[in-house]
Amino acid sequence: MTDVELESLARMWDEHMKVPFPRAAYWSVVEGEDMVLLDTETAGCVISTLEGRLDDRLYRILLGCLAALDKVLPFIDDEEAVRYYRHLRDTAAFVAGTHPAGAA
Repeated sequence: MTDVELESLARMWDEHMKVPFPRAAYWSVVEGEDMVLLDTETAGCVISTLEGRLDDRLYRILLGCLAALDKVLPFIDDEEAVRYYRHLRDTAAFVAGTHPAGAA
């Protein structure tokens, strides 16, 4: 990841962290996905990227999170949760697109 990409990711993540976790997502399972766990796993991959530690194993986890986010987004019926998870998805997609395996 270039310095410019890392700065962009840091801004995206800072913006995301300013938004409170949506109340509707607590104890929520959408299309078989635990929404708190999905948030936590995705966040872990983003933070690992910011710290320069996104290895191939975490990259595969990130791709799974991205696929899960794409699966659940159409079924989330709370506006606040949709905005939150859409931004999380966009951040995950940014990371995936800048990883050497995703950028190739």
